[in-house]
Amino acid sequence: MTNHLKNETSPYLLQHVDNPVDWYPWGEEALALARQQDKPILLSIGYAACHWCHVMAHESFEDAATAAYMNAHFVNIKVDREERPDLDAIYMSAVVAMTGQGGWPMTVMLTPDGRPFFGGTYFPPQPRFNMPGFLQVLTAVADAWQNRRDQIDNSAGELTQHLQRTAVLSRSGRPMDEKLLQIALTNIAQTFDEARGGFGGAPKFPPSMTLEFLLRLHLHTGDESSLFMAEYTLQKMAYGGMYDQLGGGFARYSTDANWLVPHFEKMLYDNALLSRVYLHAWQISGNPLYRRIVEETLDFVVRELRHEDGGFYSSYDADSEGEEGKFYVWRAAEIEAVLGEEAGLFMQVYGVSEAGNWEGKNILNIPDEQMEEDVARLAAARQKLLAVRNERARPGLDDKVLTAWNGLMLAAFAEAGRALKRPDYTAIASQNAQFLYENLRGGDGRLLRAWKAGSRTAGGRAKYNAYLEDYAFLADGLLALYHATFDDRWFVWARQLADRMLSHFRDEVHGGFYDTAVDHEQLVHRPKDVQDNAIPSGNAAAAQVLLKLSLYTGDGGYADAAEESLVSLYELMAQHPTAFSHWLGTAVFLLSRPREVAIVGDHGLPDTEAMIEVVSAHYRPDLVTAVGRGGKNIPLLAERKMLDGKATAYVCRRFVCQQPVNDPAALADQLKG
Repeated sequence: MTNHLKNETSPYLLQHVDNPVDWYPWGEEALALARQQDKPILLSIGYAACHWCHVMAHESFEDAATAAYMNAHFVNIKVDREERPDLDAIYMSAVVAMTGQGGWPMTVMLTPDGRPFFGGTYFPPQPRFNMPGFLQVLTAVADAWQNRRDQIDNSAGELTQHLQRTAVLSRSGRPMDEKLLQIALTNIAQTFDEARGGFGGAPKFPPSMTLEFLLRLHLHTGDESSLFMAEYTLQKMAYGGMYDQLGGGFARYSTDANWLVPHFEKMLYDNALLSRVYLHAWQISGNPLYRRIVEETLDFVVRELRHEDGGFYSSYDADSEGEEGKFYVWRAAEIEAVLGEEAGLFMQVYGVSEAGNWEGKNILNIPDEQMEEDVARLAAARQKLLAVRNERARPGLDDKVLTAWNGLMLAAFAEAGRALKRPDYTAIASQNAQFLYENLRGGDGRLLRAWKAGSRTAGGRAKYNAYLEDYAFLADGLLALYHATFDDRWFVWARQLADRMLSHFRDEVHGGFYDTAVDHEQLVHRPKDVQDNAIPSGNAAAAQVLLKLSLYTGDGGYADAAEESLVSLYELMAQHPTAFSHWLGTAVFLLSRPREVAIVGDHGLPDTEAMIEVVSAHYRPDLVTAVGRGGKNIPLLAERKMLDGKATAYVCRRFVCQQPVNDPAALADQLKG
């Protein structure tokens, strides 16, 4: 038996195609069936790399008796949260309101018109750990649906009203000031783990956006404590087991406070955000460790998370052969068999013992950070072990391509290509942008959310209207690619996407942006998420893109839309900085009185490249740069002339410019000022 998921493209939905549960994808067919049969909807939301999603599927959704009860009493809908972040956001807010916590797998009971009335996350098959068994939950809900419908209707109505009141942004607030940054820094420092890096206790998620804010704050104010917290955390993560010491790339989070034991799934977005912050730390400090982590992480993405046409895949599962982490861990005897005489040094450097450090096996890590020099000496040994590891059964790959996450990784490759002088990375970024343009852009210029490869003859398939984060993250990636290549077409596309954000997503009443477009499917609530979570909020990313575009174009409307969002979140940024770190990075950008650099010259010629090299020599997040001749596509270049026939730079603040210079040393002096 197969259910109604067989024509879906999501790897997560296809994992459930052979369940005895009669799953439907979200859509009018399932919603109409619920109305017609007057049944509640059982909505199950997860994602392909989710370990506990697999556990619940095996325990309950593959169980014939449980499935029979679900089929008899519910219309069952399965959703991939990565394809439908709107549904995930709405119903996760409902679950948090009902239970005080959220997570995946998420199970929500809905009325046929989509209003939630009961929910939770993982339910075991039998009662344990003070949790009811899943079949108990189903029985209780079915009984209430038959006998206490008025109570369900009241609960659903109250909860839906709560969801509709949760929009945080308003047009009032406090203007950005330096006091905000100091309050935020103080609150971040209070949660800093001085012994192990990071913020708070276990589990520890990689705080990429908080680290990015701290680096920007250091550049803005010279504060040494912010640089120390950022660097210390970056070093601890790099030497821990959360980082894949053989293959590169980071796991989703550490289950312990020491960054040792990861939750082994690998997500594209984590590796995009982390490679970018390690790159910026290298640009500031010159520490070769950070460059090594950047290159190993990006090389992992090229090797294992990239479609041949340029799109980036979404994630690797935590499990292989039914066991979490099996692909990554080692017994001492295995290493000795592969490495022979080299095994002793390798085991010393990477913390390998006969007893192991996790369930009798070894998660590779570097307990003694003084042995960094030995890491280079062991490069050949790591390659031998990696070759052996690659023969193991691999974790499941979620090979769908998401526009938003690709935008994040596009920015990472573009910045790394320019900063590290890696033209191969720049080429990968350009190919990715071209892939997205050809495959995830509709005929009307609007974006689509997800693409999944077909057979070699059938080609790929894109689906779902894109969300705010798709537009904002891709626009940010395109601006980074423009800054790496100075190819006007990427700037033009970024501006088109920003204009779409303003016309299709903006909340004209309260300010900011909705997560869904104005003509999106009508749901019980139109979400507007402003909090940074595992990735920046679409609103925060949109604000940063719009501020940059205002400098490139002189269009104050872009800046106005961004600043009205920022001021409304002043108090939240100050009091909850780790939940609004991307916003804080944008606030630093605004408060730094960012500069524009217009380099008038022919891209590719030595004099122009010499000027570009000066601008690109350091991490300058307060800078936007345009290169070319004439302002047809980029107003920042308009009506600016070359001096003495040589490439000429204009350094400006809000279009008030210093004297133009055509000598790289003179440009460097102006940038220092």
